[in-house]
Amino acid sequence: LKPLGFEGGPELVCQSLAEGPFGIESQADVDSVAMPLRKLVEGDNSSAAFVIACYSDPGLQVCREGTDRPVFGIAECGVLTALARAETFGVIAIAQRSIPRHMRYLRQMGLTERLAGERPLNMSVAET
Repeated sequence: LKPLGFEGGPELVCQSLAEGPFGIESQADVDSVAMPLRKLVEGDNSSAAFVIACYSDPGLQVCREGTDRPVFGIAECGVLTALARAETFGVIAIAQRSIPRHMRYLRQMGLTERLAGERPLNMSVAET
C-alpha cells in the first residue's frame, strides 16, 4: 500500500491475523476469522477506520457491530464502486471453490442480476 500513501495523509497499517488460515477459501475459513477480527478491531484504539482486505469480507458485519468507526470490506466496496461506473460487473476468483460463497454474498446484496460473470483466476475464457 506504500504507493497509496502521501505526505500528510493517513498512516496505512497492514496486519494479518496470527490465528487465521493461509487463505479464505471456504465458508468455514470465513467463519473462523470473524470473532478474531472483531477482537482486533475492538482492541485497536488508534485506527480511524478499518479495511478487511479479503474478497470474502469475513467478519464485516460483526466488526461493524464492534466499533463506531468505519469498517470497509473490499468485496462490498469493489462491487459498489464498479456499479457506480457501469451497469454490470465481473469477478475474478482466486479458486473455483470460492465462487459459490461469492454468489451467496452477491445474492445477499441483491446484485446477482448485475453480475456479468465470475471465473477463477486460472481459467481462460475459452474454457468456460
